Amino acid sequence: MRGKETDWSGVADHGFSRKILVTLSGLLNFIDGLWSSCGDERIIIFTTNHKEKLDPALLRPGRMDVHVNMSYCTPTGFRLLAANYLGIKEHSLFEAIEKQIEITEVTPAEVAEQLIQCDESDNALQGLIEFLKVKKKENEEAMVMKKQEELEAKEKETAAKEAETNKKDEKPDENEKSNKRVDN
Repeated sequence: MRGKETDWSGVADHGFSRKILVTLSGLLNFIDGLWSSCGDERIIIFTTNHKEKLDPALLRPGRMDVHVNMSYCTPTGFRLLAANYLGIKEHSLFEAIEKQIEITEVTPAEVAEQLIQCDESDNALQGLIEFLKVKKKENEEAMVMKKQEELEAKEKETAAKEAETNKKDEKPDENEKSNKRVDN
């Protein structure tokens, strides 16, 4: 893996510019150093949205022993959050919320944030329903935007390839140039 330059401009730099080259080897040495210097009682948490892009050396047992998929909220997860935050196990709005959760990509943290906004469970659950409707619409709009951006990127790529092809077609061949010189 090639080194990646990291911009630390958000770090207090006392007037100095800081750029650090991070390599896979350096990262692995750092992680292994943490394990060896701390004994057996350390938990290191790594997060990523793209596990498939990580180097296998980083994922091997001994470096990352437990892999937890933090998925979107499920109806069962919602019920657990409602019990923990609102102290209720059943409510007339549960069915409507569970249906909405099944069709909306929403994290447990977002659901919990909505549940703690009101002390009254009816208001909290009604607020969650409204939030889920808005979230679903936002997710759909984001998906449309993403597809549109992908389409535009493909169109630009195609246009660039066509321009390259046209440029090659317009350039006279070296043999044609020499033949023209001889004819003149």
